[in-house]
Amino acid sequence: MAYRGTVKPYSNFDAKKDAEVLYKAMKGLGTDEKTILELVTARCNAQRQYIKAAYKTLYGKDLVHDLKSELGGQFETVIISLMETPLSYDVTELRKAIKGIGTSENVLIEILASRTPSQVVEMNNAYKQAYDCSLEHSITGDCSGCFQRMLVVLLQASRQQGVDEGKIKSDAEALFAAGEKKFGTDEDQFITILGNRSADHLRRVFDEYKKLSGFEIEESIKRETSGSLRDLFLAVVKCARSVPAYFAECLYKAMKGIGTDEHTLCRIMVSRSEVDMLDIRTEFRKMFATSLYSMIKSETSGDCRKTLLLLCGGDDA
Repeated sequence: MAYRGTVKPYSNFDAKKDAEVLYKAMKGLGTDEKTILELVTARCNAQRQYIKAAYKTLYGKDLVHDLKSELGGQFETVIISLMETPLSYDVTELRKAIKGIGTSENVLIEILASRTPSQVVEMNNAYKQAYDCSLEHSITGDCSGCFQRMLVVLLQASRQQGVDEGKIKSDAEALFAAGEKKFGTDEDQFITILGNRSADHLRRVFDEYKKLSGFEIEESIKRETSGSLRDLFLAVVKCARSVPAYFAECLYKAMKGIGTDEHTLCRIMVSRSEVDMLDIRTEFRKMFATSLYSMIKSETSGDCRKTLLLLCGGDDA
């Protein structure tokens, strides 16, 4: 499969040399932000981990700690995020979403709806190791009702593999009977089917559902559910259809309207920069008649904007 990220391994990589460059950029009066952002975005995540190790060996200091003390604002957030491993970053974001004042449902939804089952298993293990309690325990203590139950199903990471031909029609019928066909909604059917079937299988079910009901599954979910549960069901459906299109929409929502949701913007740009950013850009251009690059340019500012534009990797105008 072709590589779909925008950040690639740097070919003439030398961790020791990079550590020295970063040290010089922070030493003395003032900080050379330009050097920092250009170097960090031009190295892949694995290379950044080597730079952190080399920095500690050379200077006996923690690179992330030094970057935090020299940088500020959203620029600091995006650079520090890039220095974490993808797994550690997901786990940290989930923890913050649960443990802050109130729960950031949108973060839980975005991460748990879009990651692969094997990534969810890794997250469960890493979370337990980092915080000495299970991710499931933290989520059940912080969320409730059907929203909580759907998240718990996703945490089991037990999606079937491939397509079960024998279940396509019956799954579509079960979803129709649980929603549009009855007064009230049987959320449990939605939870079981959306939480346990593969993306390939779900796409076939959605086609069958449309034939059966005359509606797209998204329309029915919007009519039959509300709040965080609706958002979670929709995210699972959109990710089953296309993960890059789901993220393109999340990025657009983070930037449109009054004020930019910089946290969401940075989180997605960082976490997808080595996964599928090229596909997200393509979907963004198709869906919103503007390029991701030009929207970032108009909706952000300063060194944070420069960093995000480098992660974006080019304009599709």
